[in-house]
Amino acid sequence: MPSPLRNGDLRSPAVVHHRQIPFQSTVSEQKLRRLNALILLLRFAAFCFSLAAAIFMASNSSRSQGSPSWLHFPSFRFVLAANSIVSIYCLFEMCASIWEILKGETLLPEPVQLWFDFSHDQVFAYMLLAAEATGTGVARDLHGHGACDAAGAFCVQAYISVALGFGGFAFLALSALLSGFRVACFVITGSRFHL
Repeated sequence: MPSPLRNGDLRSPAVVHHRQIPFQSTVSEQKLRRLNALILLLRFAAFCFSLAAAIFMASNSSRSQGSPSWLHFPSFRFVLAANSIVSIYCLFEMCASIWEILKGETLLPEPVQLWFDFSHDQVFAYMLLAAEATGTGVARDLHGHGACDAAGAFCVQAYISVALGFGGFAFLALSALLSGFRVACFVITGSRFHL
């Protein structure tokens, strides 16, 4: 139960028991549902792209002796780790978004959830961008040194994994934009949506 003296309210506890539900129009509820559905869609896309990139990179090795493997390249290990972490994070965030859509409330307390979403979207998007950038550099170096002539499938699969990772970054960056919008609305108006 909230404190009867919250924000300087000096009313007696008997008066405080009558909880007043704040007015929220159905139009703003619909807009909030649409925004949450859009965030869910972006997180689902980021999840799919990151998971596919991780799977492509993890399966990018030949069983024959002396052929290249992603294990031999630290940058490709970083690509695999970053995509795996982002896919797990997006799975958690999709569950939180579904909870929010169905229940109408956030999984964590509202300010904590908004800042959690925004900060983690930012951190993981930059981590994914860094991983894909290093993966691109190594893939280009392999192609430049002629290593892709002998192991063409390895290079193609590395290119596909990196491209899928960049797609995951794009969707996660868009999700971070919407998370930032929700945080800005919360800071300005005290609600996660401006209307």
